[in-house]
Formats: sequence, structure tokens, C-alpha cells
Amino acid sequence: MGSKDMTNRVEIAAGDRPVKEINRDIRSQVQAGKPIVVTNTMSRHNLGVGLPASADILFEGSVGYYCGGLNDGARIHVTRDCGWGVGEAMATGDITIDGYAGMSVGASMRGGTIHVKGDAGPRCGVAMKGGDIIVEGTIGYLSGFMAHAGRIIALGGANDAAADSLWGGEVWVAGPIGSLGVDSKIIEPAPTEVASVEKLLAQRGLDGPGRDWQKIVSAQRLWHFESRDARAWLMI
Repeated sequence: MGSKDMTNRVEIAAGDRPVKEINRDIRSQVQAGKPIVVTNTMSRHNLGVGLPASADILFEGSVGYYCGGLNDGARIHVTRDCGWGVGEAMATGDITIDGYAGMSVGASMRGGTIHVKGDAGPRCGVAMKGGDIIVEGTIGYLSGFMAHAGRIIALGGANDAAADSLWGGEVWVAGPIGSLGVDSKIIEPAPTEVASVEKLLAQRGLDGPGRDWQKIVSAQRLWHFESRDARAWLMI
């Protein structure tokens, strides 16, 4: 989980410096084994991309798109908001966003955990292949679109077309759902599955009694194309 502890963190000021230079400074301190705080972030794009498991980095402020992309185990914490594609294609690691996250949170991610404390934009978890995305607020429209594995867990509800064309992942919603997307359905989760989700949330300080979970999974109509059912494919 992310941490706001500033003790012994090496400060790197972003400002209007070239992103390549900022990321080079970050990598240098990571190699030296130092936890980092990046200040004056100015919503810059592509910060902290491709960081290894030894990285522990705090972004003090808002960041732009693709922060933490290609994460390979780093612990990343953003104290405000972020643009689209946070944690895109991450393999493993932990990313915490204290505010709002733009569209496509965790796109194509394969593992690790992303925790958004505010709302998340459209297409949250698009094409994800594993890992967990926790959103304390609401997830935007088309969240879970074409996800193959992993879990999206939304405590504040989901907007329209939730889990559209879901392939093999799961979308858990403890709140209202605007509408389901193409080829998705709501099923009753098993008690062991609920316990697993609740355990993950409790580890984040989000334990709460009596949540009414709606688990969205694939209805599997699109798993195999049939010409007589072509209309369902055209709706994607």
C-alpha cells in the first residue's frame, strides 16, 4: 500500500524539466536503494514508467497520463489525481491514487493492485489480464471492457455498459449499476469469493459489514462466433 511517510525520502523536483530527465533521476535513486518523493509534479505525463520492485515512490500532487505504466513491482503513491492509463500494462506492484483516476485505469495489466480512493473514469480495467483494481468511488462507463482475468472492485457503483464484452474477468460492485454491457450478467458470488474480496479490502482499511455485492461475469455468448448470432457481435 502507498505511504505518505516522508522520512528519509530523496526529493526530486519535476517542474518543467524534460520527462526523460526526471525519470532518469528517479531510476538513479531507485538503484541507490532510496525511497523517493517527487514534488512539483505539474500533472506531467509518463512519470515513473517501468520501475522495478525495489522502487518506493511518492508523487506529491497530480500526475498526467500513464503514470506507473509497465510497473514491474514498484510501490507508487499519488497524493492527488491522475490522468488516463495509470498502471497501464503493469506486471506486478502496488499503485495508490488518493483522488480521481482518469479513463483506462490498469489497462492490460497482468498483476498487482491499483487502489483508487476517488472515482475512476471510463474503461477502468479495459483488457486487463490479472490483478486487482479497487475503486472506492464509482467506475465509469464500459469499465471491464474485454477484460480477460482479474477483478475490478467498485464500492460506489458502476456507470452504464458495465463489463461490456467481458471475457473472463470479474467486476464486483457494492452500489448501483447504471446498466450492464453486452454479454455480461450478474450472478450470486460464493461465500468464499466474498471472503476473498472482503479480506483484500480489509487489508486496505476498507472493511465494512454487510456489503451487498453484485458480481458481474461473462454470459459467454461471445466466446464462440455464430453467424446466426452476428447481431450480438455487431453491438460491441
